[in-house]
Amino acid sequence: MWKLRSPRQEEERPDSTFFPGRCAEIFVRGKSVGRLGVLHPDVINRFELTMPCSALEMDIEPFLGHTAETLLTHDVPMQEVIKHKFPTQNGSCQAPAPGPTSTKTVFGDMSMQAGLKALNDFLADKSYIEGFAASQADIAVFDAIPSAPPPTFCHLLRWYSHIKSFQRERAGLPSAMSQFVLPAIPPASRHNAKDDDDDIDLFGSDDEAESVEAARIKEQRLAEYAAKKSKKPALIAKSSILLDVKPWDDETDMAKLEECVRSVSMDGLLWGQSKLVPVGYGIKKLQIGCVVEDDKVGTDLLEEAITAFEEYVQSVDVAAFNKI
Repeated sequence: MWKLRSPRQEEERPDSTFFPGRCAEIFVRGKSVGRLGVLHPDVINRFELTMPCSALEMDIEPFLGHTAETLLTHDVPMQEVIKHKFPTQNGSCQAPAPGPTSTKTVFGDMSMQAGLKALNDFLADKSYIEGFAASQADIAVFDAIPSAPPPTFCHLLRWYSHIKSFQRERAGLPSAMSQFVLPAIPPASRHNAKDDDDDIDLFGSDDEAESVEAARIKEQRLAEYAAKKSKKPALIAKSSILLDVKPWDDETDMAKLEECVRSVSMDGLLWGQSKLVPVGYGIKKLQIGCVVEDDKVGTDLLEEAITAFEEYVQSVDVAAFNKI
């Protein structure tokens, strides 16, 4: 006997596949076999559907075998039952599913919650492990899961129930294009791998002589570099200065004034070109450049030395100052 029951009448269980309040649970003889309802908008978007739609999820396992044959004969004519040859529990059509050889998959360990969650997220917008039809890839991952996943992994539970219905024809499913289940490592192999790791000396204890030689060469090269660097002359900071030397009036002998300026001699001072620049009313100023070493000559020292010629010089100004 079929019976539909709203999930509200039972203990509430989260199911993100269907729209809340728009789904019902299907019971057959008191056993839940599936659900039907309006798909949640997130599921519709993941499957790139453009219209609202409903879906039915139902486990047909209770309808197969001897029990299904007994129930269906009340409603289906006997010739139809014989024609379709429903397999019995003792029939040769039922092929036992091989037990899982490994729970390690590309999604993680299927015996751990983290692995089941990764597979659940992968199946959120997919019906099969690869492609658009059931294949040996689905069977391999199905066999790697030790038991049915909990209802909290709704996408995984949907896929698990669907692949479970292929157990009788699993041998005829298409081959997998990729390997999703990792092979189990035999205990002997793991022991050999451990022995191989023990044979590797990460610190190079067998090459101590080579390490000492390499350290000696490194120290020698560092000493040569330090000696070469010490012989290299230190960089001397220099500046280019342009001075404006102003006379008292238009009767000042500018040639004599320049001679006095150039007579200033200091360690680290080099005089450059000069010219007379008109100021006004027939008065001209001497504009002269020089290069100085910053550690030896300063602008204050230059101004003091030039203004010492009071007979010709009225004042000295720095017109330009640039680092070289």
